[in-house]
Amino acid sequence: MSLAPQDIARLANLARLELQPDEAQRLQGQINGFFELVEQMRAVNTQGIEPLAHPVAAIQDIALRLRADAVSEPNQREANQKSAPAVENGLFLVPKVIE
Repeated sequence: MSLAPQDIARLANLARLELQPDEAQRLQGQINGFFELVEQMRAVNTQGIEPLAHPVAAIQDIALRLRADAVSEPNQREANQKSAPAVENGLFLVPKVIE
């Protein structure tokens, strides 16, 4: 996959960027270079290879230091919602902004 100059112009418009022609050309080269790298990685046969939990795990055994999933602070929902203009069943009520 590669992008044409029209694609770069459309992306710049969507991102609200004003690109000069030389910037657009440089950006097109960089993005197309990225796509080429992705295609190279897709071409590698990974059948039967287990995913790694950590990149260093490929060369040494590491133990992940995960903390216990335990409550460490008291529930202060009511105190936090006192200043809210509208609350119902422990949830903040906000006005609808999308029709």
